[in-house]
Amino acid sequence: MDKPRSARPTAEEIERLVSGQAPRYTRAEVAAEAGVPSELSSRIWRALGFAQRPDDAVAFTDADVAVLRRVRSMLDGGVLDEQTVLRMARALGQTTARLAQWQAELFIGAAMPEERAEGDLHALLRTAQALLPDFEHVLIHAWRSQLAAAGTRLLAIADVHDEMVPTRVPLAVGFADLVSFTRRARELDERRLAELVEGFESRASDVIAAHGARMVKTLGDEVLFTAHTAAQAGAVALDLIEIGELRIGVAYGPVTPMMGDVFGTTVNLAARLTAIARPGTVLVDERLAEGLDGHDGYALHRIRRRPARGLGVVQPYVLRRSSS
Repeated sequence: MDKPRSARPTAEEIERLVSGQAPRYTRAEVAAEAGVPSELSSRIWRALGFAQRPDDAVAFTDADVAVLRRVRSMLDGGVLDEQTVLRMARALGQTTARLAQWQAELFIGAAMPEERAEGDLHALLRTAQALLPDFEHVLIHAWRSQLAAAGTRLLAIADVHDEMVPTRVPLAVGFADLVSFTRRARELDERRLAELVEGFESRASDVIAAHGARMVKTLGDEVLFTAHTAAQAGAVALDLIEIGELRIGVAYGPVTPMMGDVFGTTVNLAARLTAIARPGTVLVDERLAEGLDGHDGYALHRIRRRPARGLGVVQPYVLRRSSS
C-alpha cells in the first residue's frame, strides 16, 4: 500500500524538485569525484553559504560534482588563485541567498490561494518547477548584463587612473531616507509596513536605474546610490524627492569600492547630510555643488555651515530644480 503523501512537502522533495537530481554522494565522495581536495570543497560550500553536512550524509548530486570540477578548472588555469575563488564564491552565495529568499516570498505570495486546500502546497511546487527554466534564463541574462555594466564602469575609471580595479575612485554618493519611518512602523501592521518598504525600494530603484546610476544597497527605510557625475547624481536626487516623503543627502569625492559596497569619508558625509536635511529636501556638499555649477536645471541655495559628527563643520547646499 502506498504511503499517503503529506500535505506539506518535505525538504528533500523541495531540494529534488529544484535541483532535478537525487543526492548520490557524501562530502568526501563529491570532492573525490570532482578531483578537488576535501578541505577545499568544504571551504567552497561554506563560502557559498550551504549548511555543514555530516560526513556520512548522502547530500550531494552530480550537479555539485560539476560545480567543483569547474572550480578546479578555474584554479588549474592559473588566472585565479584559491583565495580569489573563495571570495567570488562568498559574493555569489550571499547575493543569491537574498535573491532566492526574496523570489520565494514573492512567488508564494502570488501563487498561494488565500483559502488553502489539501494538496495546494504540492500544486505550488509543480508550478514552481514549470517556471524554473524561465527564472533561470532571466537570471543569467540579468547577471551578464549587470556584469557588462560593471566592467564598463571599471574600464571607464581605469582610463583616468591607470588602474583596472582602483582602490579609491571619485563618485557621487547619495542616501535617500524615508521620513518618520519609526513612527509609521509602529502604526502599520506587518503587511502594510512591508508594502511601504517594498514600494519605496522599487520606485527608488526605477529612478536610479533610469539615470544610469547604481543602487548600492537598501537598508529598509533608506537606499544608498552612487553616480559618476554631479549632474547624474543631481538628477537622481531631484527625481527621488518626488516619489515620497524623503530627505536626501549627496556628496562627491573619493570612495573605496569593496564587496559591492562603498566606503570612506564621502559616504559618511552623505549620511551626515541626510541626517541634517529637512523632510522633502536635498542637501549636497560643496564639491557636488561645484560640479553642478553651470548645468541647466539646477538651483543651489547655500545655507549656514553645520557641524557633522566626525567630520567637523561642513558647508551644505539645498538643491532644487531651477525655475527657468
